[in-house]
Amino acid sequence: MTAAAISRRPAGRPCAASSDSMILPALSDATEHLSFEPRSQAEVEQIVARSIESATTAPRTEYAVAVVLRDNSELIGFGRLAMDPHQQRAATFGFALRPDVWARGYGLKTVNLLLGLGFEDLNLHRIWGTRAPLNEASARTMLKAGMVEEGCIREHIQKGGAWRDSVVHAILEREWKNRVLPAA
Repeated sequence: MTAAAISRRPAGRPCAASSDSMILPALSDATEHLSFEPRSQAEVEQIVARSIESATTAPRTEYAVAVVLRDNSELIGFGRLAMDPHQQRAATFGFALRPDVWARGYGLKTVNLLLGLGFEDLNLHRIWGTRAPLNEASARTMLKAGMVEEGCIREHIQKGGAWRDSVVHAILEREWKNRVLPAA
């Protein structure tokens, strides 16, 4: 789906405590493939507060964005880019969208927003993220964004009392710069 076919394009903005904790009800059913269980309202409020606080630290190590529709600022998800302390000029990323906006191209736009932040604004060399092995939609999204599936981290996440693998996807700065963009 091209940008022209999507009249309501997503954008990112810094998290705001007053409104962004309201994403909880919409995301409570969307954690099946995420690395955590559904969170309470209080837990979401703490995460949003931590994200707001991290925006004022120096050096900044985390960038959390509320994913909103451009035309009406409707909150549809969130994204996060966190500096990787184990690699030079590298970060991890993650994102989640409300289930009612899945399969509309917003995931790809969100991933591109986070990758653009990392490579164009923060001058990173490598950005990587993980997904649940059964999350084929996320796999397609990351591949469309130019990311490479690098492998599997075995029994990486404990969720629901069981261990789960994670599949790693990454993109390098030169791959981001040389990617082929779809025709407008």
